[in-house]
Amino acid sequence: MATVLHTRRSVLSTLAACAALTWGIAAPTTVHAETPIKFQLDWRFEGPSALFLQPVAKGYFKQAGLDVSVDAGNGSGGTVTRVASGTYDLGLADMAALMEFHANNPDAPNKPVAIMMVYNNTPAAVFALKKSGIKSPADLAGKKLGAPVFDAGRKAWTIFAKANKVGPVTWISMDPPLRETMLVRGDVDAITGFSFTSLLNLEARGAKADELVMFPYAQYGVKLYGNAIIASPKILKENPEAVKAFLKAFTKGAKEVLANPDASIEHVKARDGIINVELEKRRLKMAIDQVVASPDARAEGFGQVKLPRLALMASQVGDAFNTKTRVNPDAVWTPAYLPSAAELNILPAKK
Repeated sequence: MATVLHTRRSVLSTLAACAALTWGIAAPTTVHAETPIKFQLDWRFEGPSALFLQPVAKGYFKQAGLDVSVDAGNGSGGTVTRVASGTYDLGLADMAALMEFHANNPDAPNKPVAIMMVYNNTPAAVFALKKSGIKSPADLAGKKLGAPVFDAGRKAWTIFAKANKVGPVTWISMDPPLRETMLVRGDVDAITGFSFTSLLNLEARGAKADELVMFPYAQYGVKLYGNAIIASPKILKENPEAVKAFLKAFTKGAKEVLANPDASIEHVKARDGIINVELEKRRLKMAIDQVVASPDARAEGFGQVKLPRLALMASQVGDAFNTKTRVNPDAVWTPAYLPSAAELNILPAKK
């Protein structure tokens, strides 16, 4: 009799388990919470931010066990500071801004570290109207140049000027929204700004592309790295696997964006409903061509850096930014968290 009861209990248990599976009644299991990661961009939600919004929208971060939030920024300097303060775990920031922070805050306890290069070249460029008579960098000597004080191109101006033998210029400061307006209005002779930002902003203010002259730093002897993913030492030490998972998921999403830029803009619009979709498609494609899949990026590999080039940049930034201490290139970069070479092979074939 005991044997029969035992058998009946076993059958009932089996049937109950089957019913649970059939009706979706979950048996008690161990729940692993997703690791939260706060990420800050360098600027507003524009075309290039699709690189980070794609893996969020597609669920790649969640599949990696991460709960990633992506916030807009207001400049690389702010992103570096907020990652250093612990407000954000990771961010996208200009490598020069990161170097400047390290060299000017040698005793800071939580200096961020770059862990993946996204913009292999600086997007900084000089813009002028052709009617000004400016045809080459040398023609900028003695002119009035405009840019916000924190603009990457303005801060690195001495590197550009040295490479192109440009004489002294006069700088006019303004808030970012006024920069292109002041050039079109004739208040300044030239401006510095990101190539894929200022060009489109100038067009929006009535300047036609064939009326402009542009000197991209990367094409005029300035081989500075651009924006990189940076991380706080705290998360690198406490949860290195989460950082590696983030970079793998990001790389997967970025590969899709590079293959089909237009489709990814829907994720940018989801975060900022008032963007001009066609304009942001152009901006994203320009960013891809000029700094993400540039000739230098193809030569070095997506996400990676060449140490001699990084060391040269560290020296140039120290001189140009007049930092308190010299920049140590070994302290600002580590490749230890990067995905494999095969996973980083995401740049589209050259057209």
